[in-house]
Amino acid sequence: MSSTWREFMSWNKYTQVASRALRQALSETDRVAAEKRAAIGVRYQLWENGQGGEQKYVVPPAKEAGSGTPPV
Repeated sequence: MSSTWREFMSWNKYTQVASRALRQALSETDRVAAEKRAAIGVRYQLWENGQGGEQKYVVPPAKEAGSGTPPV
């Protein structure tokens, strides 16, 4: 019985569905904060001679409105 759900849903899909349901159940302000935390940013770093270089985003995150810093 415990492996039956695996025919239809992976663990990643299960956690995605559960987190979406939880965010939708939150109040408006809590939901907005949770959605901001859900954004994922991937960075990479080149290494030379055992020293790490600058970390760079694969896709730079969007700047928030009113942050006071112009986009690069």
